[in-house]
Amino acid sequence: MSDIKVLWVDDEIDLLKPHIIFLENKNYKVTTAQSGTEALEEIKQESFDIVFLDENMPGLTGLETLTEIKEYNATLPVVMITKSEEEYIMEEAIGSKIADYLIKPVNPNQILLSLKKNLDHSRLVSEKTTSNYQQEFRKIAMDMSMINSYEGWAELYQKLVYWELELENIEDTGMFEILESQKTEANTQFCKFIDKNYPNWFDGKDDAPVMSHTLFRDKVVPELEDKTPTLLVVVDNLRYDQWKAFEPFLASSYKKQNEELFYSILPTATQYARNAIFSGLMPADMEKMHPEYWLNDTDEGGKNMKEDKFLAAQLKRLGLNLDWSYTKISSLKQGKKMAENFKAHKDEDLTVVVYNFVDILSHSKTEMEVIKELASTDKSYRSLTQSWFKNSPLLDIITQASQLGFKLIITTDHGTINVKNPSKVIGDKNTSLNLRYKTGRSLTYEDKEVLAAKNPKTIHLPTINMSSSFIFAKGDLFFAYPNNYNHYVSYYRNTYQHGGVSLEEMIIPFTVLNPK
Repeated sequence: MSDIKVLWVDDEIDLLKPHIIFLENKNYKVTTAQSGTEALEEIKQESFDIVFLDENMPGLTGLETLTEIKEYNATLPVVMITKSEEEYIMEEAIGSKIADYLIKPVNPNQILLSLKKNLDHSRLVSEKTTSNYQQEFRKIAMDMSMINSYEGWAELYQKLVYWELELENIEDTGMFEILESQKTEANTQFCKFIDKNYPNWFDGKDDAPVMSHTLFRDKVVPELEDKTPTLLVVVDNLRYDQWKAFEPFLASSYKKQNEELFYSILPTATQYARNAIFSGLMPADMEKMHPEYWLNDTDEGGKNMKEDKFLAAQLKRLGLNLDWSYTKISSLKQGKKMAENFKAHKDEDLTVVVYNFVDILSHSKTEMEVIKELASTDKSYRSLTQSWFKNSPLLDIITQASQLGFKLIITTDHGTINVKNPSKVIGDKNTSLNLRYKTGRSLTYEDKEVLAAKNPKTIHLPTINMSSSFIFAKGDLFFAYPNNYNHYVSYYRNTYQHGGVSLEEMIIPFTVLNPK
């Protein structure tokens, strides 16, 4: 503590001698000044950690001194101390980015609390957070070994994300590494759970979670019953932790009504999961009922070009007569155009926006070079998501929707995972190219590293050929062919992929918000 330097500025500094002695006994080094001009000279000669500044002084006032200090060193914390309780002074001081505001007479403990709040805040929060997680760690480990329901896994994943967000900025990196290992173990156990239970969710005998193909019917339709115009935003590739990262930016325009998690179908890939949301059907049923819209992995053409047609068919099947529209945004230009023309949707019952934010970030549907450069960890990926959302037309669209009285639903098609370890797979030339799942004939792979569906019909996936099967990568694995193996592994390691089995890809957010 002895290296912390305090500058205390007050024209009656002699009266504060007991306070200064109190701080010096706590090993703070206190320098005094009796005017704003003197304070500025001290600041230019010596480096201080914090300034206590009297507001009412002859010569330069406290507010004027504050302005000068901030011009010289914008990051130096300044605590304003004043006898006045006038609101305009508080507003001026707060507007000038003071660190704290104290009303005279102040006692020594108030000063000490302000010092700790401003200078020791990160250390104290870090220590408390670390202590809390250490206690929670044992409970999470115990819960993990006993979970045997989809609700239990969703709750555990929420807990892990909560602690990930709490721990990401603390000073003890060791705790974060422990959490990372706990997430890895959770994914190992989750993959076993999915392997055992996923096929049973389709036979009607076992209780099943809300999934991609039941989401619209079970969760969106009930929100339309009150006749409030509704904006449904499906953000591509949005994990639960990314949603939590940009949720605060909605606080000024929306209040949250409900937040829950649902399960993406397998493969956790856009052509399967997002088409399932809009069609209300599993892929095998899409192929059967709408062969004119469905394309398999081996077919030429865009696989998500008929989402509006799928939605129209589902609305008809559900007997819903709505005034609705569908817009897909895959570029900044398209986003701006939607924002400029959003008022045209004001009389619609349902306005659907699909926002391909990963495409917008990377400008490439395959290589995602920008994401590779800027986001090789979950923390940096969240930060990138946050920065994108804060500056995107989507936030403008949502703000306008609030002003027009729209209910807001935000969800996604699937999540994504940072892949770290390769898994060798061999297939013929018609094998699908995705790094987290493969479909094709005569696939050769490591059994323990995949979840295999040798008969795709059991999980309602299309059978492209009689002998076709699906395999899904577990945890943080990604599939690599033996040819040019080292280059391939180096290129894709620490990139974000989807299609396989993990908490991050399968357990995803559905949030309903009401305009403020």
